[in-house]
Amino acid sequence: MINNSDSDYIKSKVICIMGPTASGKTSLAIDAAHRLNGEVISVDSALIYRDMDIGTAKPDEQEKKGIEHHLIDILSPEQTYSVSDFLKDAERCIIEIIAKGKTPILAGGTMMYFNALINGINDLPATNKDVREKLLNLPLNDIYDQLQEVDPVSAKRIHASDSQRLIRALEVYLSTNKSLTQWQSQETKGLDYDFCQFSIMPTERSRLHNLIEQRFDNMLDAGFVNEVERLLEKYSLLPDMPSMRSVGYRQVWQYLRGELKHGEMRERGVIATRQLAKRQITWLRGWPAITQLYSEDNNNVRFLVQKVGAT
Repeated sequence: MINNSDSDYIKSKVICIMGPTASGKTSLAIDAAHRLNGEVISVDSALIYRDMDIGTAKPDEQEKKGIEHHLIDILSPEQTYSVSDFLKDAERCIIEIIAKGKTPILAGGTMMYFNALINGINDLPATNKDVREKLLNLPLNDIYDQLQEVDPVSAKRIHASDSQRLIRALEVYLSTNKSLTQWQSQETKGLDYDFCQFSIMPTERSRLHNLIEQRFDNMLDAGFVNEVERLLEKYSLLPDMPSMRSVGYRQVWQYLRGELKHGEMRERGVIATRQLAKRQITWLRGWPAITQLYSEDNNNVRFLVQKVGAT
């Protein structure tokens, strides 16, 4: 983590705009950036990937309205990106934006990224490649059973089919003789900024569901299937890679492999997106010190600017 010795950076205001998918976060962030002389930092675990544009609802240059955006298109879909990676990159961007005399505006729906920024993360051990390679050759059931023995808390928390997180949890124990649960119980501290936190969502859950369905259909009309075909041709991708586990991409891949019919793919994609939104809302309901905004309100930008000026 970067060590801020310059007092100009300490307690500088940093705006956070959170919310479920399809709630209008990007538009609000861009409008706020115009009003507050800001730049936008994406807080989205899918927007980091190049060539994944349609299925991530990635803003194009016209939508950005001349506002500088950060942490978009920074990785190949073959690569992985951890919470720790995000924290380091986001802190660097915050420092650079403040150094320009501008306002950092973080916007997105990856709540664990926001949590790391504000509350900090545990100093977990680096990946042990030798241990990981051995675990990759084991059946997933064996990995899950072993994890239940050495770290039952993590085994209960992680879904039995989540190979990436199961392998990581067991790898941590085998590498350090200390469970992931023990590592995560250590005290953490977030970045030392004045975080002005906002969430945005429709007033009615049914409206959000309709927006999600409409947006997924718009993605399909815009060539989402062709986008995934191009990804599979250009990169060496596997179904369990984080990029391909993104909502929508997994379902389209299953369709391209003949595992789903087109209608089934659409239905499952919409359901998966709604489930993501539900998880995001659950996070936000328990989030302290946050100001709630509603997607239908035309005064959100004005209220946000006033609120930031008053804090």
